[in-house]
Amino acid sequence: MAKAENISLRELSDKLADELGVSKAASYEGLKEVFEHVAKTVHSGARVSIFGFGTFSLKERKARTGRNPQTGATIKIAASKSIGFKPASSQKKTGKK
Repeated sequence: MAKAENISLRELSDKLADELGVSKAASYEGLKEVFEHVAKTVHSGARVSIFGFGTFSLKERKARTGRNPQTGATIKIAASKSIGFKPASSQKKTGKK
């Protein structure tokens, strides 16, 4: 399995600018707007599906108890919401042969 590589928004926009032949500033602003729009839409309760790529949706975690790793004391972890992503079937890769 190949090692995962982190890529920043700036690096992604630079690659996109090179491929499309547009300025790096325009590419960066465009990508930033896309991600901000996806986040706002998902946080409003809607799902965002990008055909052939995947679906972004709001995931809710229930309140639960946990442990402080330093002291071992039991703590309460509040309920929270975050953005989840489910890849499209065309993006999924399995190790089955």
